[in-house]
Amino acid sequence: MERLLGLGIAPLAAGTVGLLILLKVIQRLRHKQNLRDKVVVITGASSGLGKECARVFHAAGARLILCGRDQKRLQEVVEELRNKNNEKIQTYTPCTVTFDLSNTSVVSSAAEEILKCHGHVDVLINNAGISYRGNILDTHVSVQRDVMETNYFGPVALTQAILPSMVDRRSGHIVVISSVQGKISIPYRSAYSASKHATQAYFDCLRAEVDRFGLQVSVVSPGYIKTNLSINAVTGDGSKYGVMDKTTAKGADPVDVAHAVLKAVCHKQKDVVLAGLLPTAAIYLRTLWPTLYFRLMASRAIKEQKVKEE
Repeated sequence: MERLLGLGIAPLAAGTVGLLILLKVIQRLRHKQNLRDKVVVITGASSGLGKECARVFHAAGARLILCGRDQKRLQEVVEELRNKNNEKIQTYTPCTVTFDLSNTSVVSSAAEEILKCHGHVDVLINNAGISYRGNILDTHVSVQRDVMETNYFGPVALTQAILPSMVDRRSGHIVVISSVQGKISIPYRSAYSASKHATQAYFDCLRAEVDRFGLQVSVVSPGYIKTNLSINAVTGDGSKYGVMDKTTAKGADPVDVAHAVLKAVCHKQKDVVLAGLLPTAAIYLRTLWPTLYFRLMASRAIKEQKVKEE
């Protein structure tokens, strides 16, 4: 009898697990968002991750509105996408809106221009940003403020300008590209990490507040991405860093990150961390064993300073 029961439990357990997996798959498919004909706004769309997101969302059949500071470079992206044919899905020529996200005084008028393109926005992807490399002792407060303007106040201003139209329609998805450094801080990244911590906090609050309207909010936190972010980073005196860091050069392919952003939108994922084992472990270490984390960061700061002095 015991042998029979033992033989019966294994298939039952396997069947139960299989059923749970099937139900999970069905649930994901039911909640999956179809991006065909959806109006998708992407900031920082002329290069790097923003450009790759434009390619990925265009291929998915979205009606794109590409935003950035350089109209010429935006138009180059438009021409590239216009010449791409997709036999399976109808694609559309993107619109462009040129403005400087760090200048919050122009964001409201830019939002009006964005809404005029198709009358509404289904998905807003806050991607534009700037990085920073520097010692706090040598960094002017104005540089800290400039990084916050681009990485925090700019996305917040654009989000709040677009948000009322989403609330009125009871439909919309807001995405922000944050960073692992929005969850943990590492030495010589103070301005950048502070801006990303603020971003994480704001959009976590936003998610809770707009849930009753049926809106979605996704925070995507990648680790290092192989783009020109470090080259274009600002230093303590506001000058350009101009160096491709080794960590950045070995970072994730922006194409892969763009597909992860697409997945986050399609499956309405709320918080996505795209990082390797060590950064992910560091996030948990910061919470579970902060004393050890602080020691490790202090040690890292000393090592980096020695390398710079050499």
